[in-house]
Amino acid sequence: MFHAQVVGGNGHEPSPIRLRALSLGAGVQSTTMALMAAHEEIGPMPDCAIFADTGWEPKAVYDHLDWLMSPNVLPFPVHIVSAGNIREQLAAAADGHRWASIPAFTKTVTPAGTEMEVFDEDDNGETIAIGTRRTRKETVSIGMIRRQCTTEFKIVPIVRKVRELAGLTRKRSPAFPVVEQWIGISTDEIIRAKPSFEAWQIKRFPLLEKRMSRADCLAWLARHNYPTPPKSACIGCPFHDNARWRHMRDHDPDAWLDAVEVDRSIRTGLRGIRGEVFLHRSAVPLDEADLSTLADHGQLDLWGNECEGMCGV
Repeated sequence: MFHAQVVGGNGHEPSPIRLRALSLGAGVQSTTMALMAAHEEIGPMPDCAIFADTGWEPKAVYDHLDWLMSPNVLPFPVHIVSAGNIREQLAAAADGHRWASIPAFTKTVTPAGTEMEVFDEDDNGETIAIGTRRTRKETVSIGMIRRQCTTEFKIVPIVRKVRELAGLTRKRSPAFPVVEQWIGISTDEIIRAKPSFEAWQIKRFPLLEKRMSRADCLAWLARHNYPTPPKSACIGCPFHDNARWRHMRDHDPDAWLDAVEVDRSIRTGLRGIRGEVFLHRSAVPLDEADLSTLADHGQLDLWGNECEGMCGV
């Protein structure tokens, strides 16, 4: 599918944009962006929307996506792409298979009396071991695993589909933008808006152009009598805060039990990972984590670090 060339900003030069593709996560922001385009409040009309299915979204997200794809809702097609099922990959990872790492939390316990190397610099400034020492007390270290899941399960399949629709499959990329990708990031998450690093593609953030926050999106949907979209993120995403975990536990017991099962299965056995692995940031089993409102105090919002801003919209 190709977008017809349009007149450029000087009134004479044709635009080289072949395709305008909307990244649809089926959450609040991307839903609002898609429906605003349908109402012609954002333009030009996109050629399509693309939903990257990780295979582990809550049922409410798939139900909402079905509604968006039903007749007379959006005037452009929605393409569903997938790089596989992230839950199945996590289950395989627990048996030592390759995996696209998720930003889970690791806990490493160093018992008292453990022999540790002592390092210093030599005359050339190189770090070398100069001896050993024994720890005087037990230490517990909590860290976060490097994140690959967004790239492999969101970005790569979307880019592959965009290149196909723009006629770039197995072709050299042009040195100028031919694709405009719309991403639904609102003003309260502006830190997640990243520019494109590919010359053939530009990223556009229509909600930022409209200076719309997530609350503005919800208000726009309410004014037009549209349903409130669910939060779009994998069931077991370690970026969930306690409020999200509580809501899942109290209102979506099937998803909660699924997350608890996966959390338990990934505790050990992941290739290249030392220590135990957990979905909850406290590095305790999910069904034992303190999810009270008191535990929310001082909790960091990790969504701002979500690479490329492609999840949760």
